[in-house]
This record gives sequence, structure tokens and C-alpha cells, in this order.
Amino acid sequence: MDLCHPDPVELSSGEAEELQRIKWHRKQLLEDIQKLKDEIADVFAQIDCFESAEESRMAQKEKELCIGRKKFNMDPAKGIQYLTEHKLLTPDVQDIARFLYKGEGLNKTAIGTYLGERDPVNLQVLQAFVDCHEFANLNLVQALSSQEGASDVGFGG
Repeated sequence: MDLCHPDPVELSSGEAEELQRIKWHRKQLLEDIQKLKDEIADVFAQIDCFESAEESRMAQKEKELCIGRKKFNMDPAKGIQYLTEHKLLTPDVQDIARFLYKGEGLNKTAIGTYLGERDPVNLQVLQAFVDCHEFANLNLVQALSSQEGASDVGFGG
């Protein structure tokens, strides 16, 4: 007698019914497994779409940031305006000062021109920009030498 594939003649009616229930249950489980596999595939597809959309948004943001930096280097006020209009920078003086302090891709002369303007907002940004620097417990020479390229920042006006 083959235990894996018993001959239906050898089964009692109760065993045959039980075998049918097991086969039906197996079929249901296989269908459920397939549904789960399909759902998992859908979730992975959605994740891929989300990641692609996020990468696209990040690429667009980086492109706009690059444009904003170029605009800033040509005309600092227009650059700041562009960056705030595109929500890459808030109009908050602290945010603008941090952006200038980091200086990524910014021309130091353009930074100096912006900070040297006599507009009240620019003066507030200048104060916040100075506050970004760590001058505590330094004498003047140490403070100036600690700022790599600080002499390159030309203040216009």
C-alpha cells in the first residue's frame, strides 16, 4: 500500500470525505498563497513607483537649488527670492544666514554683496550670519584665521 497516494478503493467513506476536505483545504491555501504573492508584488510595484517619484522630486529639487545658486551668484537678491519662491529656503533670516554660512556653490563675493546691503533684512541676516560663526574664547587674529577664505568675502554696498 502506498501511503502517499492511497488507492481510493482502500479508503473508507469517512476517510474519503476527509481526503476531499483536505484536498479542498489545500486548494484554498494555495489560492490564498497566490493572492498573498500577488499582493506582495503589488506592494513592491508601489514601492518602486514611490521611490522613482521620490528620486524625481529630489532631482527636481537639486536642479532648482542649482539654479538658485547660479541666480544668487549673478544677483544675490534675485537668488534668495528664487530660492524662497521655490520653497528651498524660508524667508527667515536664520535660514538665509545658515544657507550663506554653508556657502555650498556660492560665490563669496556674492555673499559679501548680499550681507553688505543696507536693507534692514540684509542687516538681520548679517547678524545671524555672524552668529553662525564660533568666535567664543578667540582673539581677533584667531577668529579671522579660523574662517577659511574669510578675507575672500567682499562686502559691497
